[in-house]
Amino acid sequence: MRKFLTIALTILTLTSYGQNKYNYVHFNKLTEVIGTEYVIASIENWGKMLDTKNRYLLFINTKTGETNQVDFPNDARIDKLEQVQIDSLGINLIVVAGKTVDLDGKSGVDWNDPTQIIIISPDGNEKFQLTENKFFVRTWVVNKLAGTIVITGHYDSNNNDKYDKTDINEIHIYDLKTLKLTSKI
Repeated sequence: MRKFLTIALTILTLTSYGQNKYNYVHFNKLTEVIGTEYVIASIENWGKMLDTKNRYLLFINTKTGETNQVDFPNDARIDKLEQVQIDSLGINLIVVAGKTVDLDGKSGVDWNDPTQIIIISPDGNEKFQLTENKFFVRTWVVNKLAGTIVITGHYDSNNNDKYDKTDINEIHIYDLKTLKLTSKI
């Protein structure tokens, strides 16, 4: 009985101490959105057991203090965040490259999952995944004269979670004004 009481009290103590009020908030990076009143904060909330509670980008209006939150899966990984501003074409958006989809459905988003390109409006109100879930983005570049984004990558055609000779390599060209695929090479 004494052992059971000790175990029960220990579990009760650990669970009450590990509540959300003891989470850690990490502000990883602040990025100015040029030509707007917004700043983007990359935020992760970590629990006591060092697991991610949630991950998001917070778009902060520096004049009014209003915020817009763009959520990502807890185990997502944001690799790159870049503003694309082409005034002559009326384009101003945020390009985010990151792993956000658990393609194999096994252990959450990890190194074997594809990188996607996600487009977010400069105020954080609109979010659009540009590339397909099954397309593994390798590199990308913006052509500011044409207002396009060129993305290289491959499809894992045999679903073995490895890049090999049977995989289909492609180059995708998207129009940044319409966010539509214009060409596959």
